[in-house]
Amino acid sequence: MSKYISEDTLKRLVSDYGNDVLRMCSLYLKDYQLAEDITQETFLRVYEKYYTFENRCSEKTWIMKIAMNLCKNHMRTHGFGNINLDMIPEAKAEDIYEKLLDKNAISVEIMKLSPKYREVILLYYYQQLPVKEIALILNKKETTILQWLKRAREQLKPLLQEVL
Repeated sequence: MSKYISEDTLKRLVSDYGNDVLRMCSLYLKDYQLAEDITQETFLRVYEKYYTFENRCSEKTWIMKIAMNLCKNHMRTHGFGNINLDMIPEAKAEDIYEKLLDKNAISVEIMKLSPKYREVILLYYYQQLPVKEIALILNKKETTILQWLKRAREQLKPLLQEVL
């Protein structure tokens, strides 16, 4: 028995989860081309390691954990942890309505959060994963994830009120 998955299974996984992985990586890394590379690397790892998948969580959770770890590793090894967030441009909308429509303004505010809060916001709101699965991805207790979500919302509230 081969340790690699079939081509049909890989196609199904990419079809089912590829856009979610790309979106999460893009939001996390703020670089679409880099996100595409990490997405490809994610599915390469899925192809190589699918035999280790033990069904203790959903396929999506397992794949998102691989993607999140690859994003973290890339940021750690390429100095992204030292980004000066003041250099991220603010949304330059003329009026409140335009700012409200500018999704970039919200993502800029999310990227200003500490990594642990940013991760739970991305996984909870953008990937719509339940707290239980986020806890599995991040290897934390559910109560910790709930606390991080609460703190992230508290930190985002005044920032978003200012932007909006």
